[in-house]
Amino acid sequence: MPTLSRSSTTDMEVTSIRLERDLKERLKAIAGNRGYQALIRDILWRYVEQKSADLQPTVERQDIRASLEAIAQKEEHCAITGAAIAPQTPMLLGLTMTGELVPLSLNSLEP
Repeated sequence: MPTLSRSSTTDMEVTSIRLERDLKERLKAIAGNRGYQALIRDILWRYVEQKSADLQPTVERQDIRASLEAIAQKEEHCAITGAAIAPQTPMLLGLTMTGELVPLSLNSLEP
């Protein structure tokens, strides 16, 4: 999973967080060479973006490995365009390079 471009570490505030030792070790294993703190920032930013009313696109077309047809069960936002997807309407689920399933509008994969 690539690090999302936010700001340089010199522009960040230092924050202390307590993590269980096992959680920290698992995060380190998942993060590999890029570092678990960058992974935690990515996870937190993705959560904030998902919960935010002004959703921004979170993936690009080339990040999608495969897509599946689906029906939205609640309002979703396309992970590529940010467009709203109404409940009970056709949509796609896109499988990303990192193994996530993300909501996609029907025409979001067209060039």
